[in-house]
Amino acid sequence: MKLILIFILLTFSFDTFSQSPLKLVNPNSVSTPKGYSHTAQIDLGNATMILIAGQVPLDKQGNLVGKDDFTGQTEQVFTNIKNIIEEAGGNMNHLAKITIFIRDVSKIQVVRDVRDRFVNTQNPPASTLVEVSKLYRDDVMIEIEATAVIPKK
Repeated sequence: MKLILIFILLTFSFDTFSQSPLKLVNPNSVSTPKGYSHTAQIDLGNATMILIAGQVPLDKQGNLVGKDDFTGQTEQVFTNIKNIIEEAGGNMNHLAKITIFIRDVSKIQVVRDVRDRFVNTQNPPASTLVEVSKLYRDDVMIEIEATAVIPKK
């Protein structure tokens, strides 16, 4: 009897681990990253939470968009976030939180103007903005990470 109980517990444990609620995904709509995943998708039962790695102004081929153009870079970053959320089955109304990293806080109004073209301004996501001295490349002026919660259909 003890042996059967141990077998059942071990089988249950292995099945539980093999059915992890976490999937690491690199969407087709953005460039392929090196050494990390663009999203961590977490099954919440009736919804999926999407944790989106910091997005920078690179197009699908990995080329910088908007060299020396803060508005163009910001638009590309929000486009990447929108494409990732849509590829996961959601829309920008499912955006729950954004964290914005910019190298020049005086550009905050540009960020707000671009953001407001992408989000529901009547019910905007939670947001944090941080000025940083440097991002991963000298020609990148903005990076945004995001969280979305997409209801299952």
